[in-house]
Amino acid sequence: NDLLQQLGLEKPAVPQEEVVKQWESEQAQLKLQLVEGDTEEWQTAPGFAGLTRVGGVDLSFIKGDDRRACAQLVVLSYPELEVLYEDSQMIDLGAPYIAGFLGFREAPCLAEAVHRLEQSDPSCLPQVIFVDGNGLFHYREFGLACHLGVLAGLPCIGVAKNLLQVDGMEDKQEHQHKISLLQKGGDSFPLKTRSGRVLGQALRSSDKSTKPIYVSVGHRISLDTALRLTHACCKYRVPEPIRQVGAGKGRGYRSVSQREGGLKRPCAFPLIVSISRTPVSTMR
Repeated sequence: NDLLQQLGLEKPAVPQEEVVKQWESEQAQLKLQLVEGDTEEWQTAPGFAGLTRVGGVDLSFIKGDDRRACAQLVVLSYPELEVLYEDSQMIDLGAPYIAGFLGFREAPCLAEAVHRLEQSDPSCLPQVIFVDGNGLFHYREFGLACHLGVLAGLPCIGVAKNLLQVDGMEDKQEHQHKISLLQKGGDSFPLKTRSGRVLGQALRSSDKSTKPIYVSVGHRISLDTALRLTHACCKYRVPEPIRQVGAGKGRGYRSVSQREGGLKRPCAFPLIVSISRTPVSTMR
């Protein structure tokens, strides 16, 4: 790497502290565009009348390689929850993972998938996107679902399978007690900070699943609507748009390999590029 830098073929890595400082500033600017309420007619209509397409996105990593990944988008019909569209693209991530800034690493690639669909078949564009990750339930109230929502300009819902340890939340024992009080599918309780601000809801998504999922606003939707729609999209513990992304991972890798000859393409990042050639952390 030193030789490549001397030859001018590779840019020197930017120190992580500088990356964090810049990302904090850019995250704050993006957050100014965030909309926390309902903006679409279907969101307040009985039975979500007018909603016909729901999307799900995820990034899948190849074992042992945290730079190459498969960016996936699925679109399902609503309320049938049948797959209408799938897109899988192998990408080369140019940004490192830094805790609290997952959006800078993953959101641009996922937004690209949405924009490809918008250009190729706008009639299939999802009216709302479920994101496998957090939205407002985040250290600085701007998780991956918020980041993607602002970049894509679409309503987004964050759905996390595990509880993020946000400062100011209740202790583990109290949280487990509240989970034990969820008796049936659709039961939920708010995720509050010490100041009383509600950042999301813990939802028991089905009668058969006792482990909750964590729902939060991503963009252009209220928490109440996000919670009701998430439950409406759950056949099992995880809402179908996210579950179908997971179910399609194997066939996604195969189709990408056949379509692109196994080659990966770089992911275009509108913010910081070529920050580091080595991963800062293996954590996600």
